[in-house]
Amino acid sequence: MMTATQYEAVIGIECHVELKTASKMFCGCANEFGGEPNTKVCPVCLALPGALPVPNRAAVEHMIRAGAAFGAEIPEFSKFDRKNYFYPDMPKNYQISQYDMPLTKGGIVRYWLDDGSMRECRLTRIHLEEDTGKSTHAGSGDGRIAGSEYSLVDFNRAGVPLMECVSEPELRSAEEAVAYLEALKRTFVQLGVSDVKMEEGSLRCDANVSIRPTGSTALGTKTEIKNMNSFRSVHRAIESEIARQIAVLESGGRIVQETRGWDEIAGTTHSMRSKEQAHDYRYFPDPDLVPLEIDAALVERLRATLPVLPPARFAKYHSEYGLSPAHATQLIDNASLSAYFDACVNAGGRPQQVANFVLGELSRLSNEGNVPVAESAVTPHDLAELIALVEGNTINSKIAKELLGRMWSGEGSPKSIVEKEGLAQTSDTGAIDGFIAGVLAANAEVVADYRAGKTNVLGFLVGQVMKASRGKANPALVQERLREKLG
Repeated sequence: MMTATQYEAVIGIECHVELKTASKMFCGCANEFGGEPNTKVCPVCLALPGALPVPNRAAVEHMIRAGAAFGAEIPEFSKFDRKNYFYPDMPKNYQISQYDMPLTKGGIVRYWLDDGSMRECRLTRIHLEEDTGKSTHAGSGDGRIAGSEYSLVDFNRAGVPLMECVSEPELRSAEEAVAYLEALKRTFVQLGVSDVKMEEGSLRCDANVSIRPTGSTALGTKTEIKNMNSFRSVHRAIESEIARQIAVLESGGRIVQETRGWDEIAGTTHSMRSKEQAHDYRYFPDPDLVPLEIDAALVERLRATLPVLPPARFAKYHSEYGLSPAHATQLIDNASLSAYFDACVNAGGRPQQVANFVLGELSRLSNEGNVPVAESAVTPHDLAELIALVEGNTINSKIAKELLGRMWSGEGSPKSIVEKEGLAQTSDTGAIDGFIAGVLAANAEVVADYRAGKTNVLGFLVGQVMKASRGKANPALVQERLREKLG
C-alpha cells in the first residue's frame, strides 16, 4: 500500500475574471456590480430578435495587456465563436466565446510561495467571452409560490466581458494553486483590467485535480471542483480532494471523471455530475461578428504601458533589498504603500529601515486616523531624513517614534523639530554619567541585586537612565557605562 507522500497532485486552474470596463462586452449597458435585478439590460444582452453585438474595444485592449504581461503570444488574427449549450440564465442559449483562435496563446505566470521561492506555471491561453446571468434557486415555504420550488433569473451580469485564463496542469499542491491565483489577481489589479473581487464574483475559478505515483509522468483521472468563493476555499477544497482521491485508490477503487462541488461547511467535495465524456459545445464562428485583425503597432503601444509587475517587484524587494517574503508581499499588495516605499528608498532611506517604519508605526497611525500613509503629512523625503537621523546616532529609536507622531500631525520635518527642541541624542560621557549616578543612588536595592548576580535588572536601570535623560541619552553608551559603574 502506498502512503500519501508517495503520490503527487497534478492541478490545473481555469480562472474567470470580469474585466473592468464602462459597458458590457457587446452592448452599451453599464458594467456595474449590483443594482435592481434586470435593470442593466437591453435587446442585445437579452438576445432579442434582430439585435446585433458590437465588440468592446476596451475589453480587447485589456486582454492584449494581460497577455503581454505574461509574455503570451498575441496572434495577428482572432475570432469569436458560439459555444452552444442551454442554461436558464444564458439568454441566447449559446455563449459568445473563443475556441481555436483566442486573443492570447501561451505565456508564463510567475508566482512565489511563503518561503520566498519563485515558481512558474505555463498558461495554455487567455480568451475573451461574455458572462452569463445569475440564477437564484429557492425552495418552498417562503410564501412566494406555495408548495413549490422556483428560480429567479437576473440578467444584469449577462454580457459582462469575461476573460478565461487556462493554466497547464503544472501546479503540485494547494499552496501552489493559491499562490498562482494570487499572482493572477495581483497582476490584473496592477494592470487595472479588473478589480478581481471574489466576493462580487469578478474572479471565479475551477480546479482540475488528479493524483499519480510520485515520479510518474502519466496523468491520472481528473475531477473538476466548482463553487469555491475564496482563496481559503480553494486551498481547503484542493487538499480535501487530494486526500479523497488517495483514499479511493488505496481502498482499491477507481477515480471517476466528474464535476464536484465544494461544501464549505462540511469541508468536503461532493459529486455534481459525471464527465465521462467531453461535452460537445458545437463551436462555430459567430456569424454576427467579423474576425479581429490585431494591429501590431497597437500591441507594442499597449506593451509599452505595462508597469513594473509583481514578480519583478518581489524579486527586488526580497532578493535585492533583503525584505522578508511577508513584508515584500504586504507592500506589493498595497499599490499606494508600495509607491510610497519606493519613493522613500529613492530619497535615500535604507530599504529595511523604510519597511520597518512604513509597515510598523506609519501603518498604525494610518489605521488609527483612517488616512492612507501616502496622503499623510509625512513625505518620503521626511521619512528618509528621520532614518538618517537614527542611523547617524543623532536621535534614538524612542525619539524617532515620538517624532514620527509629530510629523504625522503636521509639525514639520524631523530635523527642524530636533533642532528647535534640542532633542538630539547625547553621547556626552560626562552628562550620561551624571544621569547614571542619580539612578544608582535612587535604586540601591536594584544595584545590590545586580551585584548579587541578578543581571537581568540591567534593563530596568537602562530604562531609568533613559527616562532621566528624557530619552536623549545614547542607549548603547548608557548600557556600556552602567556595566562599568556596576562592576
